[in-house]
Amino acid sequence: MKLKKYIVKTASALIGLIIMFITNLALAQTSTPASVNSPTIEEGGTASTMWEGIFYNMLLFLLICITIAIIGRILKIYDLTLQMQSKKALDWNRIMAVCFGVFLPIGLYGIYWEYTVHGSMILPDAASLHGQKIDEMFNITLIITTIVLIGTQIMLFTFAYIYRGTQSRIAYFLPHNNTIEKLWTIVPAIVLTLLVVFGSITWKNIQDVPLKEQKLALNVDVTAHQFAWEVRYPGKDGKLGLKSSKLVSSSNKIGVDFKDKNSLDDLTADEIVVPVNKPLRINLIAQDVIHSFYLPWFRVQINAVPGLPTFFQFTPTITTAEMRDKLDNQNFEYKLYCNKICGGNHFNMQKVFRVVKQAEYQEWLSKQKPYLNDQLKKDLKMTVTIPANSVIKNKLAFNKI
Repeated sequence: MKLKKYIVKTASALIGLIIMFITNLALAQTSTPASVNSPTIEEGGTASTMWEGIFYNMLLFLLICITIAIIGRILKIYDLTLQMQSKKALDWNRIMAVCFGVFLPIGLYGIYWEYTVHGSMILPDAASLHGQKIDEMFNITLIITTIVLIGTQIMLFTFAYIYRGTQSRIAYFLPHNNTIEKLWTIVPAIVLTLLVVFGSITWKNIQDVPLKEQKLALNVDVTAHQFAWEVRYPGKDGKLGLKSSKLVSSSNKIGVDFKDKNSLDDLTADEIVVPVNKPLRINLIAQDVIHSFYLPWFRVQINAVPGLPTFFQFTPTITTAEMRDKLDNQNFEYKLYCNKICGGNHFNMQKVFRVVKQAEYQEWLSKQKPYLNDQLKKDLKMTVTIPANSVIKNKLAFNKI
């Protein structure tokens, strides 16, 4: 009677928890949508939606764990009752073997679900030349590890079921086997070595850009600071001027050195726009803490480090318009993110990165403002000097104090 009462009470509590979970889930789905001004995680989603999803998934997981624990406790009490009544006790080896056998197809379905559901959420094909090589390396690694995962799990759970302990079977003790040891040491070592070598060669080809190709690339200067990216383009001379951290001021945010004549026609921009199928060299540095220049669609990530200039060169292959058509999303924009948690407003370090055709790029570039604006000229005490013949174009000079 006590066992029956315990089972009834436990089942009632479990049903109550399930009803409460379903009720809360239904209320959450019918609740008022979040404000338009709520901080978004991705287009069409809000931060509250994300956290609700995490909360309910955790609650569901806890309910499953509680259910399993309750069932296990009931079986344990039932087993003790049988023993007290001098009856045949439960065969726990058989029960655990059956659990292993049931879990195997559930686990395999979980792998299938993960690949089909979350697998469909991965980024589209790389929009850069080197990104295709990185994707190839990733796919090879994923295929190998997936085969190993499925194979080892099938062997593990199948052996646990077939070779479960019984009264008529004596366990075989295998203290050591050189052949098996060699097999599971040498084979993984060879596979991992091939993957490491393949990855190293791929990375070396991406990073070691020949000097001749570097000279052909469009140079764009990007300076990172909390919490923004400052962008500078070369002017008509095609060369970026020098910078110095000692020259940083309220009007000269990145410390451009105007004693370098290449700086005089440099341009500033609110977004990064580059031509398609043309090599692009991003010159990076940070002013405060380490930031990370991250363009996931191009498979680009490199740190911007204070006091240590770095660069990354790559070739975009898919324009923004083409990617919009591929994704069937006319509002899509490539975005530059900071992939280092650099402070409280880290999430605000975003900038539009547009890839366009050459003609559109030239038109956009012609509309950009010079970095050397009137306020900066005034702060630097620069004046315009007009030669006597007045035919030569105006030149800038520093006032002597």
